[in-house]
Amino acid sequence: MPEKISLMNKPMLNLAVARKIIAAAETEALKQGWPVVIAVVDDGGHLINLQRLDNAQFASVEVAIRKARAAVAFKRPTKEWEKMLADGQQRVLNLPGVLSSEGGVPLVWEGLIVGAIGVSGVKPSEDGQVARAGASVLE
Repeated sequence: MPEKISLMNKPMLNLAVARKIIAAAETEALKQGWPVVIAVVDDGGHLINLQRLDNAQFASVEVAIRKARAAVAFKRPTKEWEKMLADGQQRVLNLPGVLSSEGGVPLVWEGLIVGAIGVSGVKPSEDGQVARAGASVLE
């Protein structure tokens, strides 16, 4: 008789939740008057939803996606890579997929990383503020 196989169940982001995350981030960006791009990816780094606010530079589209992918790939905010680089630890530049600029934040649900949000368009600290506002939806 074959051994019974048991697979893990895991929560997954869906479009409805991604929209709520983006709405919270957008609210913060609009409150501050910041023209940003907001991207939400799933736990595999695949884009679920993207919002480009009026007057946001088009270069921020790809940067926001890359920040989100870096945050989920390494399971940490991209701010940590920015700090390491500022501290002279240039080895982080050799890691594939690292984007050492604040604004990428993992999305955590019940202790598990279910995706990430990436924001680009203003100063890195401001991008981070908007990203954290979006991530707070899951708290």
